[in-house]
Amino acid sequence: MSGIPEPEEFRAEARQWLATVARPRAADGAWGSGSDSVAVFENWTEEQEREHTARTQDWERTRHDQGWGALNWQATYGGRDLPAYYEQLYRSEEAAFDVPHRTEIFPVTQQLVASAIGIWGTEEQKTRWLRPMLRTDELACQLFSETEAGSDLAAVRTKAVRDGDHWVLDGHKVWTSGARVATWGVAVCRTDPEVRKHAGITVFLVRMDAPGVTVRPIQQMTGGASFNEVYLDGVVVPDTDRLGPVGEGWRVTLSVLAAERLDSGNLGLDNADRAMDLARNLPRPLTGAEQQQAADLYVRALVQRLIGLRITGALVAGREPGAEASVGKLYATETMRRTSDLVSELLGPRLVADTGEWGTYAWTEHLLGAPGYSIAGGTDEIQHNILAERVLGLPREPVR
Repeated sequence: MSGIPEPEEFRAEARQWLATVARPRAADGAWGSGSDSVAVFENWTEEQEREHTARTQDWERTRHDQGWGALNWQATYGGRDLPAYYEQLYRSEEAAFDVPHRTEIFPVTQQLVASAIGIWGTEEQKTRWLRPMLRTDELACQLFSETEAGSDLAAVRTKAVRDGDHWVLDGHKVWTSGARVATWGVAVCRTDPEVRKHAGITVFLVRMDAPGVTVRPIQQMTGGASFNEVYLDGVVVPDTDRLGPVGEGWRVTLSVLAAERLDSGNLGLDNADRAMDLARNLPRPLTGAEQQQAADLYVRALVQRLIGLRITGALVAGREPGAEASVGKLYATETMRRTSDLVSELLGPRLVADTGEWGTYAWTEHLLGAPGYSIAGGTDEIQHNILAERVLGLPREPVR
């Protein structure tokens, strides 16, 4: 197909192709049937995670090989060089078909890490990594956060010491999604402890099966283990796997974080819609306070969707969203919190007792998981700082 198709033409073509490779998604049916899972984070065993990841990789490879993957990338990497928002148009059509759900490792690989390689990688690195990552032959996780460097990521202590044409990495990373199935990890390391913290950082891509890499799942209060801690003990990384210049790792890291926030604005909307369905199907009239809470959640979800459209509009205009992405992230975490509040009021004791009743106890997964997103993907405090500095013009926090 030559040129850029009109959005509706593109959507029609996507629907036509999807109908040839996937079945339409069956509706769950009336309230009370189908899955009642509202989990925020997957509660899988390692075997279940690997099986689902393999199924999703098969689907992503089918997309890529038939011209529906890497839509906004150059043909060199298997793409079609379409505007960025065409990926969102495609996803909206794909949602109507029974295809594997993309867990976090997939957008991290295809949208965050690949984008950073596209910006900072050498030509050799782009040739070696981009097509395999966009096709999901290779999967990448983020080795960013540490116990003493979460919101203040520039305070990382994991060190990388140069040894000829190699680097030796030692440190400990936490809260890493997808580490059990990733083939690469993007590690933020300190290479110069003598300069100010933002200046002494370098980024490396680390083989997750390299000697010295140990992955341990973190048991969550939901019962699952979506996150992992990763130990790097004398891990040898060739200098050819360094991403970006030595000491410029903070700028590389910001490229990844910016892409991450663009992807966070739609968080929680599905469960907010499910909470509204619960309110409509409750076997008793809502109290006045409950009606007010439900109306508030409905309006918030609508506003959050409008913010998502503003982000899309910024992409269409060819500019990188700034404040919109931070507002979208803040709105998402607040929507999730208010979803929990409404459900708690509607269900009362039925929320905490597993009686087997559909759509009741299952909500505990949301209540226990939702607070995590006020931290994941950039804390609420960080988002407020971005808005204060970039929108209100308030002074930056002093660099320590």
